[in-house]
Amino acid sequence: MRAQRGYRSFSWREALSAHRGKLTVLFTWLLLVPLAEPPATAMGSRPRVVATSPAPQPRTPESLLVQSLLDIQHNRLDQALEKIDTVLRIEPNFRLAHLIKGDLLMARARPIATLGNVADERVPDFREEARVRLKRYLEPLPQDRIPEYLLKLDPAQSHALVVDTSRSRLFIYRNDQGEPRYVTDFYVTVGKRGADKYREGDQRTPVGVYFVTDDLPPARLTDFYGAGAFPISYPNEWDRRQGRNGSGIWLHGVPSDTYSRPPRASNGCVVLSNEDLSTLRQYLNVGHTPVIITDGITWMDRNLWRSEREAISREIERWRRDWESLDTERYLAHYSPSFSSGELDFSAWAAQKRQVNASKTHVRITLSNLSILRYPGREKLVVVTFEQDYRSNNLEQTMRKRQYWREENGVWKIVYEGAV
Repeated sequence: MRAQRGYRSFSWREALSAHRGKLTVLFTWLLLVPLAEPPATAMGSRPRVVATSPAPQPRTPESLLVQSLLDIQHNRLDQALEKIDTVLRIEPNFRLAHLIKGDLLMARARPIATLGNVADERVPDFREEARVRLKRYLEPLPQDRIPEYLLKLDPAQSHALVVDTSRSRLFIYRNDQGEPRYVTDFYVTVGKRGADKYREGDQRTPVGVYFVTDDLPPARLTDFYGAGAFPISYPNEWDRRQGRNGSGIWLHGVPSDTYSRPPRASNGCVVLSNEDLSTLRQYLNVGHTPVIITDGITWMDRNLWRSEREAISREIERWRRDWESLDTERYLAHYSPSFSSGELDFSAWAAQKRQVNASKTHVRITLSNLSILRYPGREKLVVVTFEQDYRSNNLEQTMRKRQYWREENGVWKIVYEGAV
C-alpha cells in the first residue's frame, strides 16, 4: 500500500508476513494518522517538526489505549490485547476499548479488514475517537511556545483553559505570576457540526473568549451530565455584537454508563469524561476562569508573547492617563469610530463624555487585577478585564470593567466597553 503524501508510512507488508497470513489489513485507518503539524511562528511560517515516539505516560485509560494502538501498528497484538484488558478493568464503560478488543480477538480467528468489524453506524465515530487520541500522543506540544491567547492573567485567574475543537482537546494552563505554564490536557467532545456557533440549535461549539459562570453539581442535574457542569458566558459581548445567539453552552460530564463520547457528538457543549471533569473542577474559579475556544491553536514564542503583552499594556496605560488628564479629545482618540456602548453609538457616547468631563475638576483612576486575552480568529482583537477605581470631585465608584480592543490600521482602539 503506497502511503499518501504527508502521512506516516509503516511496513505493513512485513507485519502481515510476520503474522503468518492470519491478519490482512487490521486497522488500516492507523496508517493514515497525519504527521504533526508544526506550530505557526510569528511570521506565519511553520518550522519542520519531526514526529517522535511519545514519552512514557502514566497508566491512564487513554494512555494505555494509545499504547495498544501503537502495539497494533507494530503488529504486537498480544501486547495490545493485554493493555486493552487493563483499560477495561479500569473503565468497563470505555466503548472504544471494547471495539478494539473485539477486533483483536477476531484477528486470532480470521482476517479482518479494518477497525470495527460490526454493522454499526457508530463505527466511524469510534475510528475518529481513536485517531484524535492517538494523534495527541504522536504530536508532542511545542515546549518553547504557548497559546497566543493568554497574554496576561490576573491573580484571581489561577488557571486558564484553552479548547482546541480541531483536535478535541482541552488544555489547562497555570498562572505563574501572570505567565501561563502548561499543566495537563484532556480529550473532549465538541459540537456535531464542529466549531463557530452562530445561532440557536446549529449544533456548533462557539469560538471565542468566555468565562466560567457557575458550578452545577450532579444533584442539580440529570444523569446525562454525569459528574456536573460548568456553564460558560456564551454569548459574550462580542458575540451579541456580531448577531450570534443561543445559550446553554457548558463544560459537562457524560452519563454514568459511558466513559467518553465521539469527538463530534454534542449539541455545542464541551464534554469530558466524568473523571476528567472531576479533576478539572479543582482548577476552576467561577466568574474568573477564562475558557478560550479555538478551532486550532496558534502557538507563540514566549519572547514575542512578552513583547505583545507589553505593547498592549502600554496602550491601556495611555488610555488611563489620558482619561485622568481631563483632555477629553485625547481620551476619546482611544476609541474606534465603530465603538458602541449599550444603545449609544460612538457619536452619542462621545457627546455624553464631553458633558460629564466638563463638570470635573480632577479625576483619579486606578486599575488593578488586569487580564488580557487575545480573541481567536483572523482579526487582532483582545479582551481586557480589570477592576477600576474611579475618584473625582463629584463621584467615587469601583467597578469591574471589560473592554474589547481591536487593531485598526496598526493602532489599538477600543470597540466595546462595559461593566462585567
